[in-house]
Amino acid sequence: MNTDTRGKFLGCLLGSALGDAIGELAFHNTSVDRLSHKLDLVKELIYTDDTAMTIGTAESLLERGCLDPEHLGKTFQKNFQREPWRGYASGPPTIFASVAQAGMTYVEAAKSLFGGRGSFGNGAAMRVAPVGLLYQTSPDLYEKASLSASVTHAHPLGIDGAAVQAKAVALAESLDPSEELSSDEFLNSLIDFAKTQQMKSKLYMIQRLIAENVSPMRAAQQIGRSVTVQESLPFSIYSFLLYAQSFESCLFCSILNGGDRDTLGAMACAISGAYLGVEALPRSWLKKLEKRAYIEEFALKLEEMYAADSSRIK
Repeated sequence: MNTDTRGKFLGCLLGSALGDAIGELAFHNTSVDRLSHKLDLVKELIYTDDTAMTIGTAESLLERGCLDPEHLGKTFQKNFQREPWRGYASGPPTIFASVAQAGMTYVEAAKSLFGGRGSFGNGAAMRVAPVGLLYQTSPDLYEKASLSASVTHAHPLGIDGAAVQAKAVALAESLDPSEELSSDEFLNSLIDFAKTQQMKSKLYMIQRLIAENVSPMRAAQQIGRSVTVQESLPFSIYSFLLYAQSFESCLFCSILNGGDRDTLGAMACAISGAYLGVEALPRSWLKKLEKRAYIEEFALKLEEMYAADSSRIK
């Protein structure tokens, strides 16, 4: 176990929430100067559905002691009904309505989306960090991430994106930031883990772009950074690897090059926080983060659950 496991669990969940909340501000503050000025002025950093669903994932894992798709779906629905204004895309509310009105399970409702193809958006990846932390040493990490995705995302790409993000968080948590990080080794692990050719191809593209020292804006244009997971997740991973030693630089890279900014920030900063630990997160931002103590509580409880006996976590 990493010697600073607690700090890394905290860094991951708090980092993801900061990436989400600051990414949301970046939709209207699209340069470093404007965003930094806004961050100085704002009194509270409000997170979106990305963090709400990450919290829901942690809640369900802790309540059930395992990954239970139906319980996870019910948790998401409960949280949505309490705070529908968080910025949810159309998928989750449609699924919740199908469950309530047609008596479907959450998994069945997810399979019915988009003409039965299922979603390949980034919604399952944006919230999967607790799964990556808790099951980081499990040989079944892909299956656990797939289960967590299944209540909203049935398309193979939507599932693969969640699994690759979970693996990236798991890898980042296991690494010592005082030692040199090999982006090639990190990416090769993700390429081996991914199951779809589309995701593998984008991860290979990241290797080439980093090797060729391509600028972040050009990289964003080539990788993509939309709500589809095969674009936004790879760009988040690219942002982390380009600025592995700086949480702030990773965040700004992920959210200031266009696209689905809040989710890009949430995914990139979950990895960065898991790698660098909570001490790398700017104090001034953390002080303003909405429900920070609540998120910290979940991070610490997940770490306790993991530490209790990670070999027996099912």
